[in-house]
Amino acid sequence: MPSKALECPTPTCTTHLESVLRWDDGIVSRGPDELAAEEPLEIRVRGRPISVTMRTPGHDDELAAGFLLTEGIIGQRADVLRIEPCGRNEEGNLINVQLAPEVPVDFARLTRHVFASSSCGLCGKATIDAVRAQFPPVETDNSFSIDAETIAAMPEAMRRTQRAFDLTGGLHAAALFDSAGNLLVLREDVGRHNAVDKVLGNALLNGLHPPSRHVLLVSGRSSFEIMQKALAGRVPIVAAVSAPSGLAARFAEESGQTLIGFLRGRRMNVYAHPGRVRFDQAL
Repeated sequence: MPSKALECPTPTCTTHLESVLRWDDGIVSRGPDELAAEEPLEIRVRGRPISVTMRTPGHDDELAAGFLLTEGIIGQRADVLRIEPCGRNEEGNLINVQLAPEVPVDFARLTRHVFASSSCGLCGKATIDAVRAQFPPVETDNSFSIDAETIAAMPEAMRRTQRAFDLTGGLHAAALFDSAGNLLVLREDVGRHNAVDKVLGNALLNGLHPPSRHVLLVSGRSSFEIMQKALAGRVPIVAAVSAPSGLAARFAEESGQTLIGFLRGRRMNVYAHPGRVRFDQAL
């Protein structure tokens, strides 16, 4: 049976239907299976292409806004006049971001991302020092903190909302929580960096920027680029259900970010700036 895209009742379509051969305890059968959708998106600024990324279709406006935010091109909602879907080309979908006239754009620097992928890592960034110079550290006066019990409940709240993961088992998730532990927005994508961009783009477009008293939770590991994107979005606490990289932990320490890893059940490791996490037991 040929594969086909599922009908999308909303602008987001995250899965494809495939016919698969299954072997289960010696029994062979054939039937349908849902796989995470992955298609290229070309992001344009003022009509000029600046990036191609593999992503799960849906919330492309948020992805474009988050990408420009975490690249340091925009810093506030007023910088974006409109985001226009541009149909399709031979490679996939197109989206164009019209910026306010006063927003400067270094197109030569941006076009290094044209060959980006959903797992691109540093993805052509000039140097880590340049990233640190572009985005100042977040405030570390510890006037904002969250109870450890509240943070511990966040992964389950995120997991209950991962509809596309329930169907496919093949998507990363990122979510933004407020200081009371309320889930404000969740996005899923084949690329963990795309999921973060969508969440930060949603915050920017909907008046939640900067989310300076919030927690960014990711479903996998926390890498340097996750931390860099959170810093650009001015999120002070980043939590992950898996491990951070060593570079992510060092970057968090230098950038004033609280970094939490292995957030599972009633357990967590705090790798940097633990003062934003309130524990019943004194340290």
